[in-house]
Amino acid sequence: MSISTFRVLLVGASRGLGLALAEQWARDGRQVVATVRGSGRSRLHDLADAHAGTVEIESVDITDPSTITALDARLADRKFDLLFVNAGVTNEPEGTVAETSTEEFTRVMVTNALGPLRVIETLSEHVEPGGTIGIMSSGQGSVTNNVRGGHEVYRGSKAALNTFMRSYAARHEGERRTLVLMAPGWVRTEMGGPDARLSIEDSIPNLVKTLDALRGAPGLHYVDYLGRTVPW
Repeated sequence: MSISTFRVLLVGASRGLGLALAEQWARDGRQVVATVRGSGRSRLHDLADAHAGTVEIESVDITDPSTITALDARLADRKFDLLFVNAGVTNEPEGTVAETSTEEFTRVMVTNALGPLRVIETLSEHVEPGGTIGIMSSGQGSVTNNVRGGHEVYRGSKAALNTFMRSYAARHEGERRTLVLMAPGWVRTEMGGPDARLSIEDSIPNLVKTLDALRGAPGLHYVDYLGRTVPW
């Protein structure tokens, strides 16, 4: 398959890592349908203007199931080689699980764990039988590596996401699709903050290379942006 015929459906691309992924795939000449929430203009719209015919914009709010269903209908019979769900919020203010309000806990869990699985369950029919389904997870979702604590609600939401994806993989055992939980590293974005270890240029090109390298490797992979396996 040539790069120019490689089709990506990227959910969550208005800023941060999602926007950087859209930019990388657009530079590579891939066909990208990328989503935003709401109708306001974003940097993704500037990208689409600069790459007319390569980048399309759709809208979906992964915390609202009706918008996922509507996107499914708008995509009709369209097929993609990769569905990648980029979702991530952290709780504000940061604190322990016990210090977090029920409303804030629910917001983080719905956005980081429940929403992505709803997207995959609804939109997986648009992924080619030998294609890839990926989700932006985090190294902080690793239970094994949690030896220092901190960021408790965020960690818990990504661990829940990983567990839900393992259940999805178990239910779809034997299928040819590649399933990926991606840990992008600690990246300097609005959410990652200015003290993060990696730049977008350190993470995103390698992340894309890792996704490409895993094509045609069925089953579930929990890996970082360099392709290294992350312990559950």
